[in-house]
Amino acid sequence: MKSISADWLKSAESDLTIITLIVHDDSLTHQVAFHAQQTIEKCLKAIVEEFELGFIKTHSIRTLIGTVSGIITINAEPGDIIMLDQLYIESRYPGEIGLLPFGKPSHESAKKL
Repeated sequence: MKSISADWLKSAESDLTIITLIVHDDSLTHQVAFHAQQTIEKCLKAIVEEFELGFIKTHSIRTLIGTVSGIITINAEPGDIIMLDQLYIESRYPGEIGLLPFGKPSHESAKKL
């Protein structure tokens, strides 16, 4: 494995560790969701790097999935991908209505991501 790919996966593992520590705290569902998005993004970027699929400067899960589609198959609900893409920006800054258009994710939604 290339060192850059391993670095992306190590960073993703850190986000995943954070999720396991906070997933049961209802007040932190927005952070669980954000770190889930980050974990997935970093894993996809590891694949991009490992298979030399080009330089991709994006945080879009949809774009990254499209980029790696010739290497791996990802079975994900389209709605989940859309939500993950919204999470990158929406979870970083407070807003009037919460994390997403429908508000902060429920405990179950955060666990699902």
